[in-house]
Amino acid sequence: MLIDFRFKALDPIRNNVNWILRPLEYVMMAPRNAFEATSEYFTTRSTLDQENQVMKVRQAELSLLANQSEFLMVENQNLRELMTLQKQVPFKTLPVEILFNPPNPISQRIVINRGSNDGLKLGNPIANDSGILGQVVRLYERSAEVSLLEDRDFAVPVQVARNGLRAAVFGAGRGNPLELRYLPVASDLEVGDILLTSGIDGVYPPGFAVAVISKIERNVDKNSSNVFCVPIAAVNRYRQALAFLYDPQLDAKAAANNKSASGAPLTNTPGRRQTRARGMQ
Repeated sequence: MLIDFRFKALDPIRNNVNWILRPLEYVMMAPRNAFEATSEYFTTRSTLDQENQVMKVRQAELSLLANQSEFLMVENQNLRELMTLQKQVPFKTLPVEILFNPPNPISQRIVINRGSNDGLKLGNPIANDSGILGQVVRLYERSAEVSLLEDRDFAVPVQVARNGLRAAVFGAGRGNPLELRYLPVASDLEVGDILLTSGIDGVYPPGFAVAVISKIERNVDKNSSNVFCVPIAAVNRYRQALAFLYDPQLDAKAAANNKSASGAPLTNTPGRRQTRARGMQ
């Protein structure tokens, strides 16, 4: 041992023995290495599966938040437009929210969250920033039913924005276009004409968009025209709207006073500005 320690005499023998025994060592260690590799593989696979599941849940949450954010942005924009309209109209308005659409295959109505306790009355028009939606036909203390323009035989007196021609728009039932009735075949009408409330019924304030003419069928033999229209204000687009607390006597008197005070007719009132088919975009 002293000679080996001092002169390294046994190193060649030790190296040869190590070289001979090394394959045997690899063979003996193979089961342990295989076990460790297999255990590490399954541990890593389980960890990756768990992380993947967590990432999928997080992705679903982020997607839901993105959809909610987009919905809130659209709703916020609609509320801003309603506030702008509310400031411009020369009469009182009441913000309302559409609660639901009753499952009635015959009538086309909606239920709103305002009623008689909020100052709402039968006949009050309901509108959004695009135009008229309908009219209150049934009133409760905290809610009300609104008949939409498409409701069968629901009528709104209108006039053509382009030439002032007066007529009446009638609903024809769910899913059917509106009808412009009682016009002779020679009436000056064109596809794309905007129809505004005329105000002659004392229910709707004048100058608010109602519908746009989509199709005209003229029957010369019967001297009549079948004129079809589509509503401008889409009821299925937003949940917020405005109820017009319109009193034709008081509001007309206020408008007359404003006119006499300024010395010129009111040509830039909010109602007159609603002459574009914004709901058709």
